[in-house]
Amino acid sequence: MASKEEGRQRRKLRIRKRVFGTPERPRLTVFRSARHIYAQVIDDSKGTTLVSASTLCKEMQAPPAEGAPKKSGKKADVAKAVGALLARRCKEKSIEAVVFDRNGFLYHGRVKALADAARKAGLKF
Repeated sequence: MASKEEGRQRRKLRIRKRVFGTPERPRLTVFRSARHIYAQVIDDSKGTTLVSASTLCKEMQAPPAEGAPKKSGKKADVAKAVGALLARRCKEKSIEAVVFDRNGFLYHGRVKALADAARKAGLKF
């Protein structure tokens, strides 16, 4: 019987056969651990990361009094803040559209919250 991680890796390979980031439309990939969530926008033709955001970013670590998103609370709310931060950073680098790579994770919960927040902030999928 395959473990959860082996199943995720299998799903990841199935997805990556079809999803490829180009300079015009880079790939937005999401990784979630038990505590944190990470998102990167990658140009696969060059193999470079263009933009990244996570719960460990300086903007996310700043106290809420300075205008930073609240780091405590529900994990989905924190994922929404990361999605909005990523979209803002993409806009600064004039990235308008991306192709979404859920990285083998099911599209619900924190992964969906991050994607919806990035869409709401103006990133096109």
